[in-house]
Amino acid sequence: MTIRRALVVAGFTAIAVGLGWLLFVGLPRWYGAKPGRAVASAPAPAAPAPPGRKIKARLFYVADDGTRLAGVERDVAYGESSIEQAKAIVEAQIGAASEPFVSPVPAGTKLRALFVTPQGEAYVDFSGELRSSHPGGSLTEMLTIYSIVDALTVNLPAITTVQVLIDGKEVDTLAGHVDLRRPLIKNLTWVEQTESP
Repeated sequence: MTIRRALVVAGFTAIAVGLGWLLFVGLPRWYGAKPGRAVASAPAPAAPAPPGRKIKARLFYVADDGTRLAGVERDVAYGESSIEQAKAIVEAQIGAASEPFVSPVPAGTKLRALFVTPQGEAYVDFSGELRSSHPGGSLTEMLTIYSIVDALTVNLPAITTVQVLIDGKEVDTLAGHVDLRRPLIKNLTWVEQTESP
């Protein structure tokens, strides 16, 4: 019995030592603190960079009735070249909308690349979230696609058509309704004119 008792005492002692090490050495290191010292607060974030040059651009968000796009004038970063300007417009269009508007583009969608041919055909490559996070429905799909097409063709008249790509590839459709196998032209029939709030 004494050997068994000795083993039990040794086991409890090992557990106690292990817990002590964890509480006083292991956890503080895990959380980035040194033993015996309080965790330092994170450094204050750097001041935001001064805003750069901006242009006014018309972006398109879901209107109050949910069935049309509202054209809204917004400040967009200035691009040194037509490609850079097109990228800035698309980045602004796919970003979050300010109230009371709602973005027709699924959250998390990113611009991967953008090319424009000498003939004015824009090829805009998006991350997979444009398709995988899309809620579906013919109307919603139409509003999503034409918010992008119209943002480029309205603000940059040199761009005459827009083809949407996903993850670097042509796709048949976004959610089963709009044919994306060919470039699309400007279509303002989905837009109601709304003054900026």
